[in-house]
Amino acid sequence: MKKIIAITGASSGFGALAARALAQAGHTVYAGMRDTPGRNAPQVDAARKFAAEKKVDLRTVEMDVASQESVDRAIQQIVKESGRLDVVIHNAGHMVFGPAEAFTPEQLAELYDINVLSTQRVNRAALPQLRRQRKGLVVWVSSSSSAGGTPPYLSPYFAAKAGMDAMAVQYARELTRWGIETSIIVPGAFTGGTNHFAHSGRPADAARAAEYEAGATKGLSEQTQKAFAAIAPPDADVSTVADAIVKVVDMPFGKRPFRVHVDPTQDGADVAFAVMDRVRAELLRRVGLDDLLRPRDLDADLYNAA
Repeated sequence: MKKIIAITGASSGFGALAARALAQAGHTVYAGMRDTPGRNAPQVDAARKFAAEKKVDLRTVEMDVASQESVDRAIQQIVKESGRLDVVIHNAGHMVFGPAEAFTPEQLAELYDINVLSTQRVNRAALPQLRRQRKGLVVWVSSSSSAGGTPPYLSPYFAAKAGMDAMAVQYARELTRWGIETSIIVPGAFTGGTNHFAHSGRPADAARAAEYEAGATKGLSEQTQKAFAAIAPPDADVSTVADAIVKVVDMPFGKRPFRVHVDPTQDGADVAFAVMDRVRAELLRRVGLDDLLRPRDLDADLYNAA
């Protein structure tokens, strides 16, 4: 069944790939990105050309996830044009690389804003619509670093993604009784095919970073990057993340997996998350809230009540 889908951070990387794959699967996709008349104008044009060439319904929408006003306008536009909103995909994110001490608190706050607070802005704009519809799907693009291997010099990013993952888990429980389902996609380390590493931020305190490079950790930056690249299989394909998102979206309501791992490096996150999610689920069962583990089919409830 054709769905109306909004995806954040869709100018490049996983977001752009997923937007195109979902459109090709027959859905109406709104690829959210900021500054569509300016820096992302080429991406808007590329999406338009893709839609025309493939004869699919891929649209772009101005959505700066750092602005509640921008997010509100984008969601309102989507609902006005399409009459509903079925799927929200939290994909926007940013990576930084360098010794944690060399990043200023302001940089960490900005990273947390992009990776975590942005999801809150989107949820506050979109969830009222999904709750009114009594059905919907929220997809979160997390990271294997939240439970798997964590190489050095990526701690601010890892901390932010862990915060996003924690938000996803708690939101999932609070939305099931509203008929809203949750799936968390967990990509591993893809060192190629996206701009994640190429466009990663660097520490603002260059002097502090230089101390690390000249001292006991001299060469650690290069060692980390080489080690990261070495464990990624040469045939690791970032489009598999987009394929996983399409598969989840196309599944029947109530049958979607809570987590989907797409990890070419096999860093152990699937094992760790299995334990973590089971512990969390068991607590809900112990306190009599196990119905929060499954999305409620409110349409079926209405039919049975009648």
